Parts: sequence; C-alpha cells; structure tokens
Amino acid sequence: MEALQSIDKEIVLWLNQWAGRYALLDKVERLIVSDYFIPVLAALFLVFVWFAGRDARQRDAHQRAVLRALIAVGFANLTVLILNQHYFRERPFVEYELTLLFYPPTDSSFPANPAAVTFAMASGMWQGSRKLGAFLYGLAALWGLSRIYAGVFYPSDVVAGALIGVAISYLVAVGLRLIEPLPTLVLRGARTLHLA
Repeated sequence: MEALQSIDKEIVLWLNQWAGRYALLDKVERLIVSDYFIPVLAALFLVFVWFAGRDARQRDAHQRAVLRALIAVGFANLTVLILNQHYFRERPFVEYELTLLFYPPTDSSFPANPAAVTFAMASGMWQGSRKLGAFLYGLAALWGLSRIYAGVFYPSDVVAGALIGVAISYLVAVGLRLIEPLPTLVLRGARTLHLA
C-alpha cells in the first residue's frame, strides 16, 4: 500500500509542477477540469447519438447504447456514494503543497466519481459502437488526467473510478438482457411519443 501511495504522490507532484507556469495551459486546464465542460460535452454527444443513425437498425443500436450508458452512470454514482460512506481519503492538495487549478472539494478522493461516471458512460456506448465509445473513453481519460494535474485526485483514485465505471456498465448490460423485453418496450414507447 505504501508503494502505491508513493507512486501516487510522485505522479501528482510531477504533473502539478507544470500548473501555474503557463497562462494558456492553465486556461485550457481550467476549462477541461471544470464540473461542466466534459460532462456537458458528453451529454450533448449522447443526445446526438440518440437521434443519429443511417437506418432504423443503427438508431436502435445507438439508443440501446445510450440507455445502457445512462443507467450505468446512475449506478456508478450510487456505488461511489456507498464507498465514500465507508472510506475517506484526503485530496492531494490537502496533503501536499500544490498549485490548485480547481475549487477545493471536501468529499473523499477515492474513488474518483468523475472517472466512474464518464467511464461508465463510455463503456455503455462502447458496447453498442466501438467508434462512439472510443470518443467517450477519450473524454473520460482527459477528464481524469486533468483532475490529477489540477491536484484534486491521485492516479489510483482515477483508476479505481474507471474500473468501477467499466464494471458497473457491464453489469448493467447483463441486467438489461435479463429484463428484456422491458428495454425494448421503453424504446418503443419513446418512439411512439416521438422521443426517439
């Protein structure tokens, strides 16, 4: 455990040394690390994917992927909330003198909720479309890395969050297959109401 904490510390300190040195880099980082940019971009992407597709079959696959992704996001959030009730880890900026490019969160650093949520979303999409899922995986990785750079998470927090998100997404996929035809009925109802 000490070896992991030592690696976490070294990576955070190495990445954070660049914070505050370059004004343009800091502006970009503040945009990426925020609670809004990546989540809004990902949400808009899901809305686009929900309605996109060359034909009815592809639209159905996209909508199933979006449904899977959204349900996985909810369960990933719940999982992190439950874990945070039983384990608390201080943030890197509390333990070390870092240049903070983000407001100082007070909740547990482990596991990283942003990583759990975005990787759950990406995994849900990946199961329906590798190309679309890869885009969301890229956003998830960028957001996680930016949070480490900004001094609010350790790398192991982000990795744990990502693993939770991926695992939850695959459990959701299994669950949706088990309760079929309910997902099909939900999608059919959305189409009847012209929402899909």
